[in-house]
Amino acid sequence: MDISHKVHQEQLCRISLTEKLTNATIITEFLLMGFTDNQVLQGLYVPFFFLIYLTALMGNLLIIILTTTDQRLQSPMYFFLKNLSLIDICYISVTVPKSIINSLTQSYSISFLGCASQIFLFIFLAGTEYALLIVMSYDRYVAICHPLYYEATMNRGTCLQMVIASWASGCAYGSIHVAGTFSVPFCGPYIVHQFFCDIPSVLTLACSGEPILEYAFVIASCTFAFVCFLFLIASYVYIFSAVLRIPSAQGRFKTFSTCIPHLTVVILFLFSGIANYLGTNSKSASSLNLFMSVLYSVLPPSLNPLIYSLRNKDMKAALGKILGGKLLLNI
Repeated sequence: MDISHKVHQEQLCRISLTEKLTNATIITEFLLMGFTDNQVLQGLYVPFFFLIYLTALMGNLLIIILTTTDQRLQSPMYFFLKNLSLIDICYISVTVPKSIINSLTQSYSISFLGCASQIFLFIFLAGTEYALLIVMSYDRYVAICHPLYYEATMNRGTCLQMVIASWASGCAYGSIHVAGTFSVPFCGPYIVHQFFCDIPSVLTLACSGEPILEYAFVIASCTFAFVCFLFLIASYVYIFSAVLRIPSAQGRFKTFSTCIPHLTVVILFLFSGIANYLGTNSKSASSLNLFMSVLYSVLPPSLNPLIYSLRNKDMKAALGKILGGKLLLNI
């Protein structure tokens, strides 16, 4: 009798678990509730995000136009910069317009497919950008440490292959993470305390103990990104040692001015992303998590045009040529 009762209980447990998993995986939409708990932030972030988005769009489009039309901006560095600007336009367009529209319409829902697409595109473009930043550091290394071999090493075919490899690695990176994230069952309520669908926030909705595989992917990805960063730092050690051997102060300053902006962008992009993905995530809103998300998802595409072109005389000369003046050269 006890055995029969035990078997019956096990069957009921299996049925209950099956129903729970079935209900958990049937999801039609999520709610993006990043700024809705704070009325002050809710009133400020729409105009702030709109201005940031407009700045990023105009700045990166300007770089694409200048590096395409001006003959002086046809070196590998500007070819990579043009691709970086294209990535940045797509990168910020994945998250910010949807968030602004949600706030203006007071509708904070995003479909299951829309959330999955947003995560894929966001990780795809983030991975592509990071790979391209590594390529750009290699370009600076060859240009400064091996200038005699620069044209032969960084020829048009090689540069094109590097860019294609960056886009392909980003696509693979996004595919792995979106598959890992949505391979687990989710338990309600389906409220994402973020202004867009990102992996850490979505994983907090997974049923207890389920997202182990994706957490392993995240940790492995962050570790790999950090190892790449160490190689990048090593290349900059060689670069700076070569720069310090340049006899003229003007030559050292000019070389440093092409390297420091790139290093600044990499550090901002990498460490804000790692801090957000490896930080503590809860099922409630966190101002720190929101701030870190803005730091790595919104600011880099907006700051890159300023960082790379503000002190670049060739870029300012090209812009002055389009505007029909030379005032920018004196900035």
